[in-house]
Amino acid sequence: MTQDEWRSACLLFAAELADGTLAPRDLDHPAVLEAVRSMPVPSLPSRTLQRVQLRNGNLGYDEHVVAPLLAARDAVLGSDRPRAPRFLVRVDEFPHYRAWDRPDTYGTDVFARFHRTLRDAGVAYLLAVVPWVPREPLDPDVDEWRPHTQDELDTLAALRREGVAFGVHGLDHRTRSANPRKHSEFLGLDDDDTVQRLEAAAGVLRDEALHADVFVPPYNRFGRRQYGLMADRFDVVTGGPESVAHLGFHRTPLWRADAVYLPAYAPLYGRASEVLPAVRALREQGADLWHPIVLHWGWEADDGWTALEALCAELGADARPWEEFLAAADMSGKVGALAAQGDAG
Repeated sequence: MTQDEWRSACLLFAAELADGTLAPRDLDHPAVLEAVRSMPVPSLPSRTLQRVQLRNGNLGYDEHVVAPLLAARDAVLGSDRPRAPRFLVRVDEFPHYRAWDRPDTYGTDVFARFHRTLRDAGVAYLLAVVPWVPREPLDPDVDEWRPHTQDELDTLAALRREGVAFGVHGLDHRTRSANPRKHSEFLGLDDDDTVQRLEAAAGVLRDEALHADVFVPPYNRFGRRQYGLMADRFDVVTGGPESVAHLGFHRTPLWRADAVYLPAYAPLYGRASEVLPAVRALREQGADLWHPIVLHWGWEADDGWTALEALCAELGADARPWEEFLAAADMSGKVGALAAQGDAG
């Protein structure tokens, strides 16, 4: 196995490696290699085909992510074990990217209603923070932005005290293209401009005493070279269905370069009403894997709160703290690198 594959294998079996149930050598198994195999970025025609297959259901989370990863765990551990899924909830975004334009609809008071719903149900989550709040973010010709208001700063400070994890959600969430199919803050930027935005965004969160090891690209669109620049600076780089057009379809979570790549796909990427039946099915299946869920609190505000409340009641403590996942990622990076050296030798 390559170093990335060893790291991914160690992440897949992080709990068992941590408690001594397994040693790294136990992961040298054909089913594990098949599950964590590092795939290159496909050609443009292949990525286009994958995007179509994802939309029409021929490339799906259950069959192409859960099944092989779960098969690897069954091959090494056997099927007679506790099998509780571990859900990682990511929330996009605060402040809302339209908070300047529509504060009554997407302001701090509305977000507080969302947060209370998750907190009261015991649902841990990561919040993707927009460092600069844009005006008219879907118009690439507008360049105005504002810093966080005092209400927003107070909200973020309260969330930090309550243990919410944070991710960096770009710099200003402004698209560089007016075409809805090409919305992206980063596509088209050269390396220097990309790095400048990444470092400026991380700097805002540091200045606000918000620790963030996770990068959440706005609109889930970024280039293959930009992934490397993100991975150099963050422990985890997330993605979504839109990422397939630029990086291809990959299992999740897997190590890629110097970070864990953690894209989320339907049915776990969507509205609470869509995510809920998938969560129930994964629990019934006993899919004891890391499962990334992405919610948009603005969507839940638009829909009312009933579906979100039902989802949170279902998730409960199975929504694991991101600190747990980040600790597993850190361990797998170190142990996997050592295992790869031994494998190479």
